[in-house]
Amino acid sequence: MGERKTIELEEGWQFMHNGITKLKKILEGKPEEPIDADRYAHLYTTIYNMCTQKHPHDYSQQLYDRYSESFEDYINSMVLPALREKHDEFMLRELVRRWDNHKLMVRWLSRFFTYLDRYFIPRRSLPTLNEVGLICFRELIDREREGEQIDRSLLKNILGIFVEIGMGNMDYYETDFEVTMLEDSAAYYSRKSASWILEDSCPDYMLKAEECLKREKERVDHYLHAESEQKLLEKVQHELLSQYESQLLEKEHSGCHSLLRDDKVEDLSRMYRLFHKIPKGLEPVAQIFKQHVTDEGTMLVKQAEDAASNKKVEKKDTVGAQEQAFVWEVIELHDKYMQYVSMCFVNHSLFHKALKEAFEVFCNKGVAGSTSAELLATFCDNILKKGGSEKLSDDAIEDTLEKVVKLLAYISDKDLFAEFYRKKLARRLLFDKSANDDHERSILTKLKQQCGGQFTSKMEGMVTDLMLAKENQSKFEEYLRDPDNEHIHPGIDLAVTVLTTGFWPSYKSSDLNLPVEMVKCVEVFRDFYQIKTKHRKLTWIYSLGQCILSGKFNTKTMDLTLTTYQAAALLLFNSSDNLSHAEIKSQLNLTDEDIVRLLHSLACAKYKILIKEPNTKNVTQTDNFEFNANFTDKMKRIKIPLPPMDEKKKVIEDVDKDRRYAIDASIVRIMKSRKMLPYTQLVTECVEQLGRMFKPDFKAIKKRIEDLITREYLERDKDNANIFRYLA
Repeated sequence: MGERKTIELEEGWQFMHNGITKLKKILEGKPEEPIDADRYAHLYTTIYNMCTQKHPHDYSQQLYDRYSESFEDYINSMVLPALREKHDEFMLRELVRRWDNHKLMVRWLSRFFTYLDRYFIPRRSLPTLNEVGLICFRELIDREREGEQIDRSLLKNILGIFVEIGMGNMDYYETDFEVTMLEDSAAYYSRKSASWILEDSCPDYMLKAEECLKREKERVDHYLHAESEQKLLEKVQHELLSQYESQLLEKEHSGCHSLLRDDKVEDLSRMYRLFHKIPKGLEPVAQIFKQHVTDEGTMLVKQAEDAASNKKVEKKDTVGAQEQAFVWEVIELHDKYMQYVSMCFVNHSLFHKALKEAFEVFCNKGVAGSTSAELLATFCDNILKKGGSEKLSDDAIEDTLEKVVKLLAYISDKDLFAEFYRKKLARRLLFDKSANDDHERSILTKLKQQCGGQFTSKMEGMVTDLMLAKENQSKFEEYLRDPDNEHIHPGIDLAVTVLTTGFWPSYKSSDLNLPVEMVKCVEVFRDFYQIKTKHRKLTWIYSLGQCILSGKFNTKTMDLTLTTYQAAALLLFNSSDNLSHAEIKSQLNLTDEDIVRLLHSLACAKYKILIKEPNTKNVTQTDNFEFNANFTDKMKRIKIPLPPMDEKKKVIEDVDKDRRYAIDASIVRIMKSRKMLPYTQLVTECVEQLGRMFKPDFKAIKKRIEDLITREYLERDKDNANIFRYLA
């Protein structure tokens, strides 16, 4: 046998093209001789030869592509124009005829190209020739997706036929068209997304995905049936978004973390719009959001800690300023991400929850030895007191207080905040340090809404007490002005603030031996008060009192603003030139701690009203004191402060004591209603009940249960020590 002649691509295809044209004419009903066995064998052999020639003359791929193009050409040049010309039932008949012809053409061409089907296609895992022929009839939609102009009205009419055939029933439309169309759409977007996810940044990918979904919706409006919309969009969302969600959100330099870091609000809004349509699509976004906010907040805490440890600050005010700045930063952080939640994430509950959980993490860490509860209470004090470091307008104060109360929601030790706040509120009210009564009432209203009436009941009582005390003082002054009472006037201006014990923080009440000058004041007021009510007992808290004494020094007379303790100590020197530590302590009847504090303030601090012998910086029991007649100052009135006691320890002790009572009450309340409970369930219910005010420690609950057993409120079950019974 001689060597087979090589068939070039264009030469061989020309011969095949003639055969295909002949087949088209036959299908169109034009006068044409049928394709006999010899011609069929010749066409088949040509394909076989062109596919089995040596490289580079193996034209299998090119023939496969041209096979597909033949169908596209046939549909565009003959099928579509014929359908456009017909209407109503004539169009239906034409469609049926054309579909039958199309299937015949697929059958014949598949035979011509059989060698491709047997060898080339299986090796390359390509669609079979039969599938390619039928796909071509449906490929109009994909071609439009690629931007090609197609006759939408024609396509709408053709698809309408599927519905009309079913007399309104969608079975034909769904089985003969929709199922395949959805598969094709999924395949199309699967190919697109596979390349986009590698090439594009997260924002660019989302832009493309959003545009694709928009176009698919328009496609339904233009020529698909409305019932296809949800199914089609779900397919597209699955291929573009569900399949690549984690890859997309975690893309380096452009994923969700980067968008949050770089404040890409528009891209984050688009991310929400895309993923909220997918089942559980928002959960990973919310998780990343939560982690990002947690990291930023934790960084603020670390920076505040570093600033406190690195800066060896001498002035306490500067430390306060650092803590104040930290709270402002936390407020600003909350404002920023609250805006993200409302604007980008449309107030979705998942993102509110994520923000809450993130803030709960770092808001409960505390800074430089101060708990968040204390920091917030101090921050409020600075906002509300006269001469505070924050100079804000009334509206700004209201807005800031609102934000502080929102932050309080994230703090687990709300009872600790309440106690610190109450202490500071008491000082503002008692020493007339409150800048504005309206703001004081306003924050109490906000706290009441956030934490409940029980949270603010004592504080509200304190504010009311002050109003009543002012009225009481006015009546006392009228009482003294009465001519009938002229003989009882103590000769000293006296203002007394009467408070209700239960509302106010507990203060140390000492049996101070008042100087004679003050004793008469106390007696006059007691007589006045007993006229008003006989059922109340007055307890004098001298540690909170203030006096203004007139100090007659050699150079000039000055007014000295002092505490009651300091004033009592100085008045002793009216009758003695020199007094020892022991004599002052004995005459005043105060503790060593109080004596040391007040003598230090008068003899060792800035204003040395007393001269101490020996002249050292510390007060000891062997010291002697005398009045410093040569003291002078450029001011006519000076205030001599008493060193403040560290109240933090006492606040924490008070709160711990209150918590013990609260845990006891909760356990008894639960057991009274349940009668019998296992240990774990009792603890769980107790934590749940008390969680609004503080997070009780499991060890503390266990200890309180043991105490209640000892006090015979509860007993252990005889058969199971982990079960408790209530004893009525």
